[in-house]
Amino acid sequence: MEKSKVAIVGTGFVGMSYAYALLNQGAVEEIVLIDIDTKKAEGEAMDLNHGLAFAPRKMSIKSGTYADTKDAGIVVITAGVNQKDGETRIDLLNRNAGIVRGVVRGVMQAGFDGILLVASNPVDILTYVAWKESGLPTHRVIGSGTSLDTARLRFEISQYIQIDVRNIHAYILGEHGDSEFVCWSNAFVGGKPFKDVIEAKEAEISFSDLDAIYKRVKNAAYEIISRKRATYYGIGMALVRITSAILNNENRILPISVYNGGVYDIDPDLFIGLPAIVNRDGVHRVVKLNLDLAEAEKLANSAKILKANIQSIAFN
Repeated sequence: MEKSKVAIVGTGFVGMSYAYALLNQGAVEEIVLIDIDTKKAEGEAMDLNHGLAFAPRKMSIKSGTYADTKDAGIVVITAGVNQKDGETRIDLLNRNAGIVRGVVRGVMQAGFDGILLVASNPVDILTYVAWKESGLPTHRVIGSGTSLDTARLRFEISQYIQIDVRNIHAYILGEHGDSEFVCWSNAFVGGKPFKDVIEAKEAEISFSDLDAIYKRVKNAAYEIISRKRATYYGIGMALVRITSAILNNENRILPISVYNGGVYDIDPDLFIGLPAIVNRDGVHRVVKLNLDLAEAEKLANSAKILKANIQSIAFN
């Protein structure tokens, strides 16, 4: 990755929120926007270019085709149909699997040899689809996974205990969807176990409130969609965080959709939200947390749901 070039396939709300965040943070040298609607991609590139005078660094932004992905370090897939009001992420599966297959086929035929980052939903399953279609090693195919869910969790906890969100270290694991869960046994506030924080402030904080926090996180997307039809700012910034970890070789631990490969005691052949060390190789390794019994059961349940849906897809 001598050049920090990112190609974004899909110029909808998520793709453009990501591109806008890349521009504002000066995260890359080059952005290429690719969309089946070429005029839309051209217009978005023009609009972003007009903000370069206010950006933190020089950057090349243009619309393009799959041929432009050949020398990209990262191809980010945001293409797909939107989640409808009341529709679960799993309901999106059959509609979006074909789209992702087509995108990956076009990218790989162009000679791409970098890292695939998938954001299209249901992300864990579509990351698996992208991996199968690409033929790339598992460490070079990543899904956004539970990175956004974890950011939502950190926000909710910070609001609850009135501590800066950057001092909250906790994860949502499992499916990016209805079976996700909070790994409370590995939640920390400034290095102190979260459960100890609650016990120290018994008059103000209650263990019974933890389930309410989890439900707000799990239902956040549905609540936002019911109000504004889609979610995109949060995931756009989450994708920039993953991108920067890759391009800057950060060795940062992020909760993303990764190939289990036997690290956790669940089906090895699936992508699921787990903490992983991310650097320029993609996934350096999956981090093995010591889950309590209830959490291990929830992860196993999440894996079973994902596996069942993966098996419903025909890989021709």
